[in-house]
Amino acid sequence: MSAPDSPDAPDTPGAPAMAGAPAAAGTTAGAGAGAGSEARPAATAPLLAVEDLRVRFDTDHGRVQAVDGVSFTLRAGETLAIVGESGCGKTVTALSLLGLLPKRIATSTGSIRYQGRELVGADERTLRGVRGGEMAMIFQEPMTALNPVFTVGTQLREVIRRHRGLRGHAARDLAAEVLASTGIPQPRERLEQYPHELSGGMRQRVLIAMAIACDPKMLIADEPTTALDVTTQAQVLEEIRALQQRTGMAMLLITHDLGVVAELCERAAVMYCGQVVETGAVADLFRAPRHPYTAGLLASMPRLRGERVAELPAIPGAVPDLANLPEGCRFAPRCARAQARCENELPLLRGVSGPGESAYACHFPLDGTDPADTDHE
Repeated sequence: MSAPDSPDAPDTPGAPAMAGAPAAAGTTAGAGAGAGSEARPAATAPLLAVEDLRVRFDTDHGRVQAVDGVSFTLRAGETLAIVGESGCGKTVTALSLLGLLPKRIATSTGSIRYQGRELVGADERTLRGVRGGEMAMIFQEPMTALNPVFTVGTQLREVIRRHRGLRGHAARDLAAEVLASTGIPQPRERLEQYPHELSGGMRQRVLIAMAIACDPKMLIADEPTTALDVTTQAQVLEEIRALQQRTGMAMLLITHDLGVVAELCERAAVMYCGQVVETGAVADLFRAPRHPYTAGLLASMPRLRGERVAELPAIPGAVPDLANLPEGCRFAPRCARAQARCENELPLLRGVSGPGESAYACHFPLDGTDPADTDHE
């Protein structure tokens, strides 16, 4: 292999072409919701438009519909959160945007238009032109996203060389700069280390650095701060926010942390069993959720009442098996408001579309009361 700083170093075998591509307590909810929207005006046309996206997997147990009719838009400079329990289809939705699902077992239909270009069914050359340089992704698990046999610097410089055209010392300087921006101490020394020599938090920050190194127009962040302590999480989120304000980058944030959603996002889409069950401005969702599942997620956040932490209400039951879904509303078996109609008829999203849209899929929606007062028993 050529020396790491050689100006003419060839592509590193096995190094990911896209930032972090797999080798296969923040703030109080409601505080600062949608705070960044005034500083980032919406464009007239969406950067990304997803319509009726469906992803099916052919498994040993039959066909599983992991994503079922998901639609949303994302504009330049905007941050959209996708929230929901594990297994609801958030990550599958994100991977499908970049064509990273295994084609042997996964089938995607619908429409994914990025700057007017259709990505569903696009060839690999087209997708490679989008990945990394225009649309980057921070993956959830750094141990599987980083190649264990190459140093951090080799992998990071490969991304910079492919998408920014920098080589040698220029690429090394930029690699050290973006590592430092994520809070990694002694970044030049870290460039010479292998992933297994770093802590879990440092590996996660390396993935973040790989994603933002090329100033993409859109960033997909899949639980980007899960392995970070609270102080570093705040630093990383501030760096991402600063990058958005400087470049107009859009972000699709996948997270379980509703505090991060309140701090960073203008809009949110709540997913359950592969479907969007509610979407709208973050401030509106936090103040007056219409879907019982959204209210349940918000109510389960820790709250201080006096000098004591209030007991957390829980949503009863578990997410149903995607291979054996209920006939009607998929949340009905866990919903205290469910009636006979819910068991037999699948509710469709209804509401107003467009910037700041609000929509929900529920036959008997809530009236906008405080989610902390919602009864889940």
